[in-house]
Amino acid sequence: MSTVVDLSMPTVPRVRRTPQEIADAAPVTGERKVLLAAPRGYCAGVDRAVIAVEKALEHYGAPVYVRKEIVHNKHVVQTLEERGAVFVEETDEVPEGSLVVFSAHGVSPAVVQSAQDRNLNTIDATCPLVTKVHREAVRFAKNDYEILLIGHVGHEEVEGTFGEAPEHIQIVNSPEDVDTLEVHDPDKVVWLSQTTLSVDETMETVNRLRAKFPNMIDPPSDDICYATSNRQAAIKEIAPQADLVLVVGSANSSNSVRLKEVALEYGARRAERVDFANQVDESWFEGVATVGLTSGASVPEVLVQQVLDLLAEYGYGEVEEVVTAQEDILFSLPKELRAKLAKDGDTTRGLGGRGTKPSP
Repeated sequence: MSTVVDLSMPTVPRVRRTPQEIADAAPVTGERKVLLAAPRGYCAGVDRAVIAVEKALEHYGAPVYVRKEIVHNKHVVQTLEERGAVFVEETDEVPEGSLVVFSAHGVSPAVVQSAQDRNLNTIDATCPLVTKVHREAVRFAKNDYEILLIGHVGHEEVEGTFGEAPEHIQIVNSPEDVDTLEVHDPDKVVWLSQTTLSVDETMETVNRLRAKFPNMIDPPSDDICYATSNRQAAIKEIAPQADLVLVVGSANSSNSVRLKEVALEYGARRAERVDFANQVDESWFEGVATVGLTSGASVPEVLVQQVLDLLAEYGYGEVEEVVTAQEDILFSLPKELRAKLAKDGDTTRGLGGRGTKPSP
């Protein structure tokens, strides 16, 4: 029996238009410059998850299986694959008795049980801020609250949180969903959220929910993570000044997609998202004096630097960093991995705390 193999078409290199051709097409008034968002790129949860896979490969050897993408970034996934990581959709694809890493987005109890049933050794690289939301869901469910989980249907983080208490959770995908929402007891309702949403859209949803369910209570602390909030705050500062905003990040990265949306909402004339510098279309620079540049929370700095190099080629060599917050949080590596590192005498990364912002 023959097997059909799907071979994608190879990428054909294209010849870029020259900087002079771009300048002639639409002259720019004033000096060209880049407004570079800070903070940008890797957050503590992503840093922790990527290092967890790297350390697992180093101490256990390849292959190390990873359920789903460890973080939502093509470059990171491809780089880890080259080092011996094997990304799978579900645990039943992992050979029995093997090592599997759970991604930063978290997993449901059913996934944990599936791994146990297959006698898999696990490293849980779930972001601690996602774990916090899981624990909130469990606690409110035990107290018989109906949980309105604001998040995107199909996103791995939402699936994991929903799986903690499926009988008590309804997913609210957008502000418009509130109109048709029904609950059993309007006096026992709480809202939680995915950690990587648009701050503004989430609050719009919360306001609509509160108008419909006045006795709804808030989570004990903000569920949207500090990195998501900080990156959105930085681009809000830059967007009104920018003719073009470039967001480096993958299409399946919720926080990267939100950054592009926020840039447009806050006044950028144009905003585009790219995975790599070679996806930037130089025609976007026509008539552009100021370019805003940021990156999602799962994007290594090397990808931003490659975009900066391209921008410099087209006359945007002046770079002004717009700093709206300082980040110095580091998370501990997963406990399963810390034990292995301690046994092997590896002291290169211990407990978390505050230190230098990750900059891979």
